[in-house]
Amino acid sequence: MSVTVFHNPKCGTSRKLLAMLAERGIEPTVVEYLKAGWTEDQLTALLAKMGGAKPRDILRRRETLAQDMGLLPEDTPDDLILHAMVQHPILVERPILETDKAAVVARPITRADPLL
Repeated sequence: MSVTVFHNPKCGTSRKLLAMLAERGIEPTVVEYLKAGWTEDQLTALLAKMGGAKPRDILRRRETLAQDMGLLPEDTPDDLILHAMVQHPILVERPILETDKAAVVARPITRADPLL
């Protein structure tokens, strides 16, 4: 099984997820998404693996930029949120754990357990 973690090294939860995987002997592919960025296709594929989640479901609402860009209202179109995430990767909640079959925002890290 392949495991990928979309990781922000400054995020304590993201670091805890990597530590948990190491304790279990799982060596994931680690993608520092703030450096690598996102594409709309990549985010759309992750959302599909999350059971058809919407961009709003992975929007980092506590990020000041989300409010400054007007992304918080419930009627904000999905395509606008998705485009903003591509332009500003910090807007994506973290960490995201992806396996061959599914993906999840692992916040808290115990949300990763069903995929492992």
